Order: sequence, then C-alpha cells, then structure tokens
Amino acid sequence: MLSTVTYRPAPTLPAAADNARRRTASGISARQQLLSGSLHRVFVQKLEPAIRRILSEADAISTCRVALFEIEADDYLHCNVTHRYVTESVAGWSGPGHVADGFVYNRRFRDPRLTGVLRHIRHMVDAARV
Repeated sequence: MLSTVTYRPAPTLPAAADNARRRTASGISARQQLLSGSLHRVFVQKLEPAIRRILSEADAISTCRVALFEIEADDYLHCNVTHRYVTESVAGWSGPGHVADGFVYNRRFRDPRLTGVLRHIRHMVDAARV
C-alpha cells in the first residue's frame, strides 16, 4: 500500500480585467495519507512547514513537486522530487525516472533526522537544470 504527502504548486488564478498578468493563488497544497500506525507521522508533520518554505523560497514553486510516502512492510520514509526538466545528479538520489509530470528523483531515509532530510530535499529541489 502506498501512502503519500504531496506538496505541489498552488493553482493559477485568472487575471483581473485591469491586470493582464496571471497570479498564483497563495499557498501550497498538501495531502497527507501515511500508513495507519505510521512510524513517520509526527516527523512528517514537522517537515511540512519546512518543505513549504523550501519550495516558496526558490523558482521551485512552479517547477518542482515533493512527495513523502511510506510503503507497507518497509521502515523507510521515501521522498520523490519531481522536476519538469532533467536536473544534475545529486548524491544519494536515484533517477531520473520519466513520468507524465516530468522527471522524478527518489531517496529513502531509514532513520530520518529533520535537518538532514531537509538538507537533502533542498539539494534536490535546487538541483541545476541540465
């Protein structure tokens, strides 16, 4: 069973008549469906605001999506970062895998620590486009 927490760009709102530009709705949506009795539930709840900050600080808001998930009978916390484009390799991440939304990179965390996980996610989110 696959359960996920996904962070993705907010939807774009139609421009007002007096403003020809389009604007982005505020916030990043999140969906949490970790496994029942999750080992990582509290940890992921602590990660959510930090991941939102990472995505809002950079151009990542429009080009990147982060998903944290668990797989039944697996003690790892998994993380996918999906970019619209291929990026440079980042140590510890596998990929890219081609998916409908772009290119996905994956990493597993066995005994996650908040600052370490955030550092790894930031490196992947900020990876340079190839």
